Amino acid sequence: MNPFDYKRVTTLKDAISAVKPAASVFLAGGTNLIDLMKRGVTAPETLVDINNLPYNKIEKTATGIRIGAMVHNSDASEHPLVTENFPLLSLALKSGASPQLRNMATTGGNMNQRTRCGYFYDTTMPCNKRSPGSGCSAIGGYTRMHAIFGTSEQCIAVHPSDMCVGLAALDATVTISNGKSEKKILFTDYHRLPGTDPSKDNILQKGELITAVDIPFNKLAKNAYYLKIRDRASYAFALVSVAAALDIQNGLIQSARLAMGGVAHKPWRLFEAENMLQGKRPTNDNFLSAANLAMTGAKSFGANQFKLKLAPNAILEALHLAAGKSAS
Repeated sequence: MNPFDYKRVTTLKDAISAVKPAASVFLAGGTNLIDLMKRGVTAPETLVDINNLPYNKIEKTATGIRIGAMVHNSDASEHPLVTENFPLLSLALKSGASPQLRNMATTGGNMNQRTRCGYFYDTTMPCNKRSPGSGCSAIGGYTRMHAIFGTSEQCIAVHPSDMCVGLAALDATVTISNGKSEKKILFTDYHRLPGTDPSKDNILQKGELITAVDIPFNKLAKNAYYLKIRDRASYAFALVSVAAALDIQNGLIQSARLAMGGVAHKPWRLFEAENMLQGKRPTNDNFLSAANLAMTGAKSFGANQFKLKLAPNAILEALHLAAGKSAS
């Protein structure tokens, strides 16, 4: 690890000012950043510690709840406003990483962790995310964990967060500040697909900071489930994950929310499948049709061919579990 300077700030103004130099980065929980520094993947000259900023609360608003950017994942997963109104997010949070990491990881930090794969960590191998223009070692390499949606010739890595899949499904919005003004964007617009420049994972600009995430109230709490399929029960990224929530009234699906993890460079929202389910009965045939529709445009790369079958089966299972039935 290279030597670095350390600054602790207590106000948003000081944080924005301190991080403006090109080689300065924010430090929250550090669960991803410090790992990357130890492996020599990144080498910031200055860490700007923002843990004392006043964004560590979860509050009820007129239209939903607001989760501060510095709220720890473990706290968010157990907070009554989350568990009672958005159990889907609580389940997603509890599926992430390990208890020790959830105790450190923050809402904003989780959102800003790098989309990555094994080749990104291996500094001896070409990687367009780590070194733009050097090539993608995954294409033509070992691809078991890699994306099947939204890929490009530059990158096929997948976004690792479980929390973000839950937030993508719940129509969340992100508040971003540059110290002078704020802007709000849809959570589904925050993360980027690789395109021609996979080195940038999201739309956050230098000198900007996430301050909060807002989730609007909905009628999806009763029928919600987060399904994560992985190689081991803890501290493992998803091979495929599905956030599923349904508003079922009088035997009909009034609205549906579906998002996937482990399949794309960003949390993958299944809008077409949601629309197809609206007004339908929660039956196996309708769930199967939605799962098949969700796979439109999927493309495998060698060793991740199994995801083309695993993904729709996971959607089907998650929908049944959300509806309170067993798959058949």
